[in-house]
Formats: sequence, structure tokens, C-alpha cells
Amino acid sequence: MNVYIDFTDIGDYEDFYDQLKEKLPLPDYFGDNLDALYDSVTGFVELPLHLEFVNMSVEQLETFEDLLTTLEDAHDEVEDFTFSYYLEQYEDEE
Repeated sequence: MNVYIDFTDIGDYEDFYDQLKEKLPLPDYFGDNLDALYDSVTGFVELPLHLEFVNMSVEQLETFEDLLTTLEDAHDEVEDFTFSYYLEQYEDEE
């Protein structure tokens, strides 16, 4: 399963978890925290799973650094889980 999260409208973790819960079948008891996300990815969600974050700003890289680290740890633990992230692209104005 491929899940795409567009960071254009994400300002904080609450926004992130709202989008994640819309796109990924998480249990009702899912807690909006990194431990719950790690537990879900490493044991509860259907695999294979690829999370792709698009349109991240440089500021969001800093804000969500713990999220990226948590997902890197999950990737190291679970063979069928991958994720990637991409910075937003700016077009040159001429």
C-alpha cells in the first residue's frame, strides 16, 4: 500500500495525525504520538507499506525531525516498510 501525505497544509503534529488517520487504516484507539505510530507501523498495519511525504518545507524538516527519525527506526526494524520525503519545489519566476 502506498500512502501519500501532502505537507502543504500541515503546520503541526495535530494536522499530520489528522491526515494520517484519513489515509491509513489505524485502530480507533490509536494515540496521536510517535510511539503509537511506531507500534502501528511495526505491528498493526497491513504490509507492505510505503509512506511518502511530499511538499515538505525546510522548516517542516526541523519541526518533524522526530517523526522522520521514528520512521527511519521503523524502516530498520520492518522489512516491508519504507518511507520517503520530498521538499516542496519552487519554480523560477522570470
